[in-house]
Amino acid sequence: MAEQHYEQARLNAEAGQMSEAAQLILKALDQERRAGSVGPQVMQLIKPRSVSAWGNRS
Repeated sequence: MAEQHYEQARLNAEAGQMSEAAQLILKALDQERRAGSVGPQVMQLIKPRSVSAWGNRS
């Protein structure tokens, strides 16, 4: 998705639409930032459960 924003930003800049290009670059940077922060958040969800949580199940 970020690549699409960068490409559209390039086209807008070539057409002289600098404000639109800047907005798309900011969106692309935000996409990259979000993509980079996904890993640790997912790992926090998959942490192992304690044994006591399963202790009395039959």
